[in-house]
Amino acid sequence: MPKRYENQTVWITGASSGIGEALAVAWSREGARVILSARNAAELERVRQACESPERHLVKPLDLMDVAAIDQAAREVGDIDVLVHSGGVSQRALVAETPLAIDRQIMDLNYFGTIALTKALLPRMLARKHGHIVPISSVIGHVGVPLRSAYAASKHALHGFFDTLRAETEKDGLRVTIVCPGYIRTNVSENALRADGSKYGKTDETHRNAMRPEVAAPKIIDGVHRNQQEVRVGGKEIYAILLKRFLPGLVARVLRVR
Repeated sequence: MPKRYENQTVWITGASSGIGEALAVAWSREGARVILSARNAAELERVRQACESPERHLVKPLDLMDVAAIDQAAREVGDIDVLVHSGGVSQRALVAETPLAIDRQIMDLNYFGTIALTKALLPRMLARKHGHIVPISSVIGHVGVPLRSAYAASKHALHGFFDTLRAETEKDGLRVTIVCPGYIRTNVSENALRADGSKYGKTDETHRNAMRPEVAAPKIIDGVHRNQQEVRVGGKEIYAILLKRFLPGLVARVLRVR
């Protein structure tokens, strides 16, 4: 069976764990050369070794809150066929208890870091008239959920930015697929930020028995390969997107803090 991404380069942020890790392994099996980025170089190396033909892939440690480092990395990696934005952090704190500094921290990483890397690579993609950008959003990019105000805001912002980018650059050969996972069995809740900036440190019940990232990854790649504008992957919770659109009052009542 032919490999769909033979001789293509896929750059994945947040590749040291969770969905990013699973996508790195899955794309390597599709024949891609994978560039793995996150802050933890040791974990990236572990993921590289788990990829098919690990010698073909590159570990590129990167802090998405360091714009100068982003620009430097973009110059060094060369031409990219697929850019996957999987880096980010979630939240577990009430709006009234969260200082603005935490809101800014989440937005800087999830939104501004993502668009900074996009802008750093965009001129080369436009010059080649080729490139596929894949931001990992969330069901929460459509539906605001208690305790996740800044996280929801950052994911909503990604939709606005990348829908606009798609409209502006489709004529130039660029493609954009926004991925909206529901509950996936990752450490996203453990690493989520509390109001004081500390880690939440425990796994939400909703994530304990959720879809495994290695199951979600091939579904995401299938959607990217078909050039879907949006890929929704997870359990029944993904239908909240449709409910929000057609029955917003019902969704509001279900989510209301009691």
